[in-house]
Amino acid sequence: MVTCIQTQLLHTRTFQLCSSSSKKPTSLRCSAATPSTKKSYKITLLPGDGIGPEVVSVAKDVLLLTGSIHGIKLEFQEKLLGGAALDATGVPLPDDTLSVAKQSDAVLLGAIGGYKWDKNEKHLKPETGLLQLREGLRVFANLRPATVFPQLVDASTLKREIAEGVDLMVVRELTGGIYFGKPRGFGTNENGEETGFNTEIYAAHEIDRIARVAFNIARKRGGKLCSVDKANVLEASMFWRKRVMALAQEYPDVELSHMYVDNAAMQLVRYPKQFDTIVTNNIFGDILSDEASMITGSIGMLPSASLGDSGPGLFEPIHGSAPDIAGQDKANPFATVLSAAMLLKYGLGEVEAAERIESAVLETLNRGFRTADIYSAGTKLVGCKQLGEEILKSVESHASAAAAV
Repeated sequence: MVTCIQTQLLHTRTFQLCSSSSKKPTSLRCSAATPSTKKSYKITLLPGDGIGPEVVSVAKDVLLLTGSIHGIKLEFQEKLLGGAALDATGVPLPDDTLSVAKQSDAVLLGAIGGYKWDKNEKHLKPETGLLQLREGLRVFANLRPATVFPQLVDASTLKREIAEGVDLMVVRELTGGIYFGKPRGFGTNENGEETGFNTEIYAAHEIDRIARVAFNIARKRGGKLCSVDKANVLEASMFWRKRVMALAQEYPDVELSHMYVDNAAMQLVRYPKQFDTIVTNNIFGDILSDEASMITGSIGMLPSASLGDSGPGLFEPIHGSAPDIAGQDKANPFATVLSAAMLLKYGLGEVEAAERIESAVLETLNRGFRTADIYSAGTKLVGCKQLGEEILKSVESHASAAAAV
């Protein structure tokens, strides 16, 4: 019964997106809105750097097994991105990688970056390749759930009474703002000093489309949306708040609130259960979603989906490449496996297959298997590979149970 309740929570709250009874329906691609009749898909795998190849390998195995159970044929093509691409081709996003990704049905990414490339010029940094990929795929809505699993509440760095029951979604605008705004670059000021500058800028349509996504998510969750900005000092945030407030009239069933980003950062660790759905710009979303992830006990537990209004979605764990543990079989693959579930649900419309993976993750946790980042006394410490094997056993056990019924 506990597992059933947890699974229902995971399905009905954390990953809800597609719904719009507003005057102007959101044009965001969401295959889960209509069951797919296609049973053969092309998936681009981008293992990347550090622990990326290890966690992607586990997720690939889980996808293959789940696909075979549900009669889904998955064809994988592995390509280079980030530091691995830099070493092999001299650029962080080869043309071939982007071309193949665009032609696929969905893209699964591991992680990019590492100390090795930290001192590279900006255009030769692994992170530049990821930004280029997001821009090339035109994925503007980044969904980052942060849910404290009952099995892991004691792994949180917050007190049990603060962390228990947290279930929030950060909706981050992904292709605008200061990461992409122009002008940008380096210069010299009137005193002859070197300067570096970036531009935080948003057009009305960029704010409106991400706000609609967030309102629709909030409508399907707890009916509360908090828009985070810095409207007390930034003109771009003043404009952001103006547009969000105007759109709120189309969603009378959603309770809209506003919060400055510095206060939001504080409130996330003071009382995170006050939040249901958060919508914010690119840079604030980047920071706040990473902060929210630690409420759950480990950044290694959290998946994400990046979606656009057409073309393949990009699915990835929100953790980094963790070069300090790369190749040591210590990585936590749960976030990547859950990203694979989001890929099935939102990228391919294969909802039942996605739910099998989500249930398998919960069952694996219930059986006590943990990597070091979420380990606690009384549980079983395992490496990345063994945890992957245990997840596969859970996938199979659900298949056996279904066959028996």
